[in-house]
Amino acid sequence: MMILNMWIIFILMFIVGNLIFISKHKHLLIVLLSLEFIVLSIFFFMLIYLSFIDYDMYMLMVFLVFSVCEGALGLSILVSMIRTHGNDYFQSFNLL
Repeated sequence: MMILNMWIIFILMFIVGNLIFISKHKHLLIVLLSLEFIVLSIFFFMLIYLSFIDYDMYMLMVFLVFSVCEGALGLSILVSMIRTHGNDYFQSFNLL
């Protein structure tokens, strides 16, 4: 029963993160936060799965390192966008 509740929590976290990501937001910060929420739900899934099969948790450390690097890159893009354009609106800059 406990495992089923954890799977339901993981699925809800992943669905909510994806819904926030695909909905139309005008701020880059909200999109980056939704991506971090998706990464957190994947980390939770890996924690449940690896503990279920009685495997070592070394892969979780590697995943955490990559997720921290991804968060730092997203934050640096956000800061550079705010410095160049003055805000984090998607409408204020052109991709071409």
